[in-house]
Amino acid sequence: MAPRRNQLPPWHEQLTLANGREVLIRPIRPADAEPLRAAFVLLRPDEVRQRFLYAMKELSPEMAKKLSSPDPRTEFALVAAEPIPPGEALVGAVARASIEAGTRRAEFAILVSHYVAGMGLGRHMMGRLVRWAKAKKLDQLYGDVLDSNQPMLALVQSLGFVREHGDSPGLARVVLDLRKPR
Repeated sequence: MAPRRNQLPPWHEQLTLANGREVLIRPIRPADAEPLRAAFVLLRPDEVRQRFLYAMKELSPEMAKKLSSPDPRTEFALVAAEPIPPGEALVGAVARASIEAGTRRAEFAILVSHYVAGMGLGRHMMGRLVRWAKAKKLDQLYGDVLDSNQPMLALVQSLGFVREHGDSPGLARVVLDLRKPR
């Protein structure tokens, strides 16, 4: 998977996945709300549970609007979408980070559809979240991952995240200390 950045706006990258599919990694836009809702029904129940930590049948218009309109001061969200205009493009993956109020920490969440899973997209997008968090001079990036989500746990461990014992059974808190040089 080779990124192409020539003449693209900041945080935009054109990628060719292992299956030959072209995707555009870019910041999420308000116009992505409806494509997010449309793509949600294509997700398997386990994919939804791994991202939202509980079962959901649909993404409400209100939730889609909130997800697609992050506050640029405290939130960052990227999508991997078809390389066509927002609002028309099918979204295959979403990665977001949100700064916890009054702290130097951000919580991450990522969802990669099974249609594009296993092609390095999750790793690539997590790397972008880490880069954003470092640019914001944060101390930590953390997330809660289901114990059963072994691919995600392996991914974050390979990126330097440390698993902490959480308060919720079946859930692992993973933390990356951004103050340590890598």
